[in-house]
Amino acid sequence: MDKTDYKKINDALFSEISNYTPDYSSHSTGRVLFSGDGVIKIGGMPDAKYGELLDVEGKYRAIVLDLEENEVGAIVLDAEDAVSANMLVKSTGHIVEVPVGKEMFGRVVDPLGNAIDGLGEIHTSTVRAIEASAPSIADRAKVEEPLMTGIIAIDSMIPIGKGQRELIIGDRQTGKTSIAVDAILNQKGKDVYCVYVAIGQKTSTVSSVVHTLERFGALEYTSVVCSTAHDSAPLQYIAPFTGCAIAEEMMYSGHDVLIVYDDLSKHAIAYRAMSLLLKRPPGREAFPGDIFYLHSRLLERAAKLNDSFGGGSMTALPIIETLAGDISAYVPTNVISITDGQIYLESELFNSGVRPAVNVGLSVSRVGGSAQVKGIRKVGGKLRLYLSQYRELSVFAQFGSELDGETTAMLEKGARITEALKQDVRSHYDTAHEIIVLYIAMKELLKEIPTNRVSSFVKAFTEYLDIHHADIVNEIEQNGDIGMEAGLVVEKEMRTFADYYFKEENR
Repeated sequence: MDKTDYKKINDALFSEISNYTPDYSSHSTGRVLFSGDGVIKIGGMPDAKYGELLDVEGKYRAIVLDLEENEVGAIVLDAEDAVSANMLVKSTGHIVEVPVGKEMFGRVVDPLGNAIDGLGEIHTSTVRAIEASAPSIADRAKVEEPLMTGIIAIDSMIPIGKGQRELIIGDRQTGKTSIAVDAILNQKGKDVYCVYVAIGQKTSTVSSVVHTLERFGALEYTSVVCSTAHDSAPLQYIAPFTGCAIAEEMMYSGHDVLIVYDDLSKHAIAYRAMSLLLKRPPGREAFPGDIFYLHSRLLERAAKLNDSFGGGSMTALPIIETLAGDISAYVPTNVISITDGQIYLESELFNSGVRPAVNVGLSVSRVGGSAQVKGIRKVGGKLRLYLSQYRELSVFAQFGSELDGETTAMLEKGARITEALKQDVRSHYDTAHEIIVLYIAMKELLKEIPTNRVSSFVKAFTEYLDIHHADIVNEIEQNGDIGMEAGLVVEKEMRTFADYYFKEENR
């Protein structure tokens, strides 16, 4: 090796040394002491923070959920048996972030934001922390813009406004998910983004929902966050927060978003399992003491923002499953107290053929008529009162006692209104059709129609109006109200159509 080679090596070394910048960053580290069922205990790490993301051996991720004097408790976000004792753990100084943005819509993702629909990787550079503070009171605007579900019973008696949190509660198999999915389907063409979060559901159930959204063209504006019953409790725990982060990004971008949490009962059970494994003291029904805070910090992020923040909104429809109709259980009462009203679905009504099986007495919207279309509020203002009286009187009528004429008339009117409000799954009414149906029901124009034929007659009549009086229907849709002239046309055409409808049937 000659002098020239030595000089080249010397220059290269000098260049490397002069360009070297030492990294003085430090990480708090520890070792896994115990691992089991997705929960780990870590020795050391005195600087760990609640909710912080941890790096285990550079391959796995965990979230800090328990801070004790000599050890840290965390939940593993990978396979439950991936982490074992004595593995090295490093702090990251960050909390869990997931990809967000318009690219997430039309896709099915896991609770970490990874695509699981077989359509390839999601290309988005925007990320958002799953935990965030709720908008302050000063950042919010009044909830007064209606979010139409296309279901007459809900839009007329339990109206939902953009930025509201409306609980859907009831026993299993009473149509809770169907109402939520129908609300998503009804947002087509209304510039409302939707997020559906499945928590602890069967894979076949989630697949069915995704297929329904795809079939009706709703998947293009919907993001599905899926954590099935097969997933670990930690993944089920973060799923709704991931969905909320995706929705929040669109809300702060000035868009309206509808998010469905299906369901928070299973979310609470997953959190209870993690808390018990972390040796937290159990409270009522073995739930930890902060179970209320878990759901309140999630649902409080739903809001209607004021114009200085873009005027976007996030409307939340959490779902709770009750056992034997017990809405006074621990988790149901917690979520009822957090939300702005509830839609209570009753098994008895569902089994008797009243669908959607909304119990008028126990359902309420605390936003009320301020977030309701003018025409629906005007025409259906006394609907709840009539149905409440009908349900009360129908109980006494079962005893077979003699009823006076007024009571009989009220029972007949209530029965016809109930029939008019019946809707099949996936059948939606436009605002104009809802106003027309409520108009003919409340004006007692259905008096001559046999009770058992009211439901089919109403559907046929709305189709008839679409064909022969599209101008009237469009006028009602645009105004959000039915004027005197339009009302007279509807009354006249209904009598004409009734004669034709039953004449055709009798042939």
